[in-house]
Amino acid sequence: MASSQLGARGQCLRLLKTRGFLLLKLSAAILAVLLFCEFLIYYLVIFRCSWPELKTPEGAGTLGAPKAPEPVLRAMFLADTHLLGAVRGHWLDKLRRPGRTMWGASGRCSDTRPTCSCGPWLATTTSASTTSEWMDTYRIKRFEKVFNPERLFSWKGINFVMVNSVALEGDGCDICSRAEAELLEISHWLNCSREEHSPRGCGDRQRLPASAPILLQHFPLYRRNDANCSGEDAAPPDEKYTPFKERYDVLSWEVSRKLLWWLRPRLILSGHTHSACEVQHRAGVLEVSVPSFSWRNRNNPSFIMGSITPMDYALAKCYLPREDMVLTTYCVAAGCLMLITLIPTGLVSAPFHFGQRVLRKFKTM
Repeated sequence: MASSQLGARGQCLRLLKTRGFLLLKLSAAILAVLLFCEFLIYYLVIFRCSWPELKTPEGAGTLGAPKAPEPVLRAMFLADTHLLGAVRGHWLDKLRRPGRTMWGASGRCSDTRPTCSCGPWLATTTSASTTSEWMDTYRIKRFEKVFNPERLFSWKGINFVMVNSVALEGDGCDICSRAEAELLEISHWLNCSREEHSPRGCGDRQRLPASAPILLQHFPLYRRNDANCSGEDAAPPDEKYTPFKERYDVLSWEVSRKLLWWLRPRLILSGHTHSACEVQHRAGVLEVSVPSFSWRNRNNPSFIMGSITPMDYALAKCYLPREDMVLTTYCVAAGCLMLITLIPTGLVSAPFHFGQRVLRKFKTM
């Protein structure tokens, strides 16, 4: 009787040890999957990115000495983050998508330490058909209070012009008129700075660097569609030939011509379409449409890394992990954990025994 009780106790202890060991293995596996999908995968994917190298030829300085290298501005450009905030959207979606995409960008910032990062001018989430539907003075002031956007600013001898492209509807509204007046004033200031000697009418205003500006705006300049855009993050084939609507998908042809004429930029960075595209405008001005930095809009979000000097620039693209790859990893891991859990219970045969039975069947045949 005593020996049977001892045997039952030993069996119970072995069962508890087996279950405890199984629970420990499951916990370790779950922790490893979470660590990989929520942390390590970003290092494996994003940290392959690097700042682009400039190919500016070295010139000669005074007395034949080599010219000192120009200071390089390193900037990150994001577009269409589509952050839902604290009110709209499901909590799981907000935790998974905005949290992970922003963590990926901030992780890259901490590793490479860019001089600046630009995003609010590209990351607006509005898509109203007319300015008056959503745009008013109160919202503009609230935006400017948070982001403190200067329309014209210079870093390391590089001029940037931020354009409120939503206000360029050309419908004569008060906000549109003020935005156009600001652009004319900026154009005049840039033209005065380009002259070697300040002409009449420029006044005593502080001179800007003589380099052509880089134009930052949300809406792209006018183009018919994305038919000439290419790359893995370009628009899908069924959307490439869809005509763009002026003042909704792109700026109007007239406003686009004005911006090129007034500002004479050397590079234009825009967003809004959620897809990548490179367009050559007149005088060889390159426009780069930055794809959406949100898993809500793309399976492969990305951002632009730029190395910029007053006379040259180089751009490179850096991708986040593909969302379908992360979800597939979770599904495969969940299936493996389910098998590990069911095999000791006998509900599912061990793969070794299953393979033995299959081989026996083939032998008998």
